[in-house]
Amino acid sequence: MPALPGMPALQAKIDELVRKSGAETVAVAYYDLATAKELLINPDLSFHAASTMKVPVMMEIFRQVAAGKLSLDQRIPVKNDFASIVDGSHYSLTPDSDSDQSLYTRVGQTETISELIRLMIIVSSNLATNILIERVTADRVMDLMHTIGANNIRVLRGVEDGKAFQKGLNNTTTARDLMIVMRTIAERRAISGKASDQMIKIMLDQKFNEGIPAGLPRNARVSHKTGSITRINHDAAIVFSPGEKPYVLVVLTRGIDDEKLAHKLIADISKAVFDDSGRSRALHAGRDKSH
Repeated sequence: MPALPGMPALQAKIDELVRKSGAETVAVAYYDLATAKELLINPDLSFHAASTMKVPVMMEIFRQVAAGKLSLDQRIPVKNDFASIVDGSHYSLTPDSDSDQSLYTRVGQTETISELIRLMIIVSSNLATNILIERVTADRVMDLMHTIGANNIRVLRGVEDGKAFQKGLNNTTTARDLMIVMRTIAERRAISGKASDQMIKIMLDQKFNEGIPAGLPRNARVSHKTGSITRINHDAAIVFSPGEKPYVLVVLTRGIDDEKLAHKLIADISKAVFDDSGRSRALHAGRDKSH
């Protein structure tokens, strides 16, 4: 495909931002639903997925809801006892290593699948994630990813399976595959139009907004999921501007020690993409007309 106008300049801008950041590796995948403009930088390099894998899990839940196997209103037990994929041995999660502690107080009670999805996505609850993965199974998540063409995502297990981690059995992703996932949702092709809209709405309530949203004007709305572990910081987003079709942006980073610097790099890349998209010009034109 021939280079699209503005893309070499955008790539050069991003390359410079990455160089200055000192990151070990950065991957970017950008697709504009309005223009079909696409930019891919290291799109097929594999990264630890961190919490970005929670979006494929959410998508599989909605597939099982559509098939009548689950209901969003269905209440399931809140538990903190899980089996390692290595040998079936039991492990549990600790509240102090989870970004959300609220669910731990409800162990032994029940909660709706809808609320567990919300906690898994907007505050990245690891406990909610493990409960849901056990319910829908990682194999089914992988099957769905292959169905939509995201062939290099690996969702193998829940969070904090120490034996699996020691054996290198980790959830991984590429920027291209996360772009496919988010684009499928943005184009309302994820399970159904209704399910896609529900997933977009959930991700619009994301509480961790230091990455892609931080580089955007206040009236841009961002439906997204972040992921971070030691020296790993990611953000995968659908970006909505007033009166415009959205675009998808995925930024994966590895090797930045200071999390704040990683967030700044992602925000700076987000700003560069937004400015290149022409939406900032449309935004200013709209403001001019309103005065």
